[in-house]
Amino acid sequence: MKTEAQTQFINTKIGKIAVHTIERKSDNLPIIFLHGVYFDHHLWDNQVSEIKDRTVITLDMPLHGKSREITKTDWSLSDCADMLIEILDSLKIPKVIAIGHSWGSMTILRAASKHPERFEGIGLCNMPFEAATKKQKRMFKLQHTMLAFRNFYTKQAAKSLYGKASLKENPDLLEQLQRPMNVLTIRDIKQTDKKVIIDAEDATSLIINLKVKAIALKGKEDYVPTPPIIETVIVDGGHISPLERPLKVVDLIRILIDTKRE
Repeated sequence: MKTEAQTQFINTKIGKIAVHTIERKSDNLPIIFLHGVYFDHHLWDNQVSEIKDRTVITLDMPLHGKSREITKTDWSLSDCADMLIEILDSLKIPKVIAIGHSWGSMTILRAASKHPERFEGIGLCNMPFEAATKKQKRMFKLQHTMLAFRNFYTKQAAKSLYGKASLKENPDLLEQLQRPMNVLTIRDIKQTDKKVIIDAEDATSLIINLKVKAIALKGKEDYVPTPPIIETVIVDGGHISPLERPLKVVDLIRILIDTKRE
């Protein structure tokens, strides 16, 4: 029988964030999941369904999913990191295992760098930790001119985010991008791309100086580089590994959980 998550809205300095919790009475540390740009907490459905021995928390990142009441307009990745700590404080959770995808990974990395005592271990999937190049910034500006043609924009985004074979093997992956993207306005997409990708500062030094156990994962066709120092698992596919290779991401999570049990 599937356990339904309970949703609550937690006030943070960024705004109200939708937090979805499957609470279980257990001495095991809770685990929290943060998704990437254009998606929502359902990105993690496959992984959440495999975890039955601890409390599981997912959230909708700012402007995404049900987190629509975002009051801070000049927010940054650093604000997202503070938001994560505010959520843990509100839930009265002193320490967690945290798993992120892309934007979620960048948020967790920054939060763990500021507050290493709050994280037992972190899993960083498909993390674009390097600053955007001038070419990438020009590319986003060009892509944004196509936002009026939403279906076309979404299909092009799918081609750049998913691995080529992934879309052929599983055409439903396009719908799994379209559904959460349909919630986003043109302004939401432009603002998120700017804050999360275009204006993001290089985080290489944060990785090198990290004091929390971390493991990374990326696709063979992923546009992000392999992070330095951190043990990294390479899987088939592109940038959306939680959907393209869900069981490989489950394996990553188990590594972090089993490390704690040892």
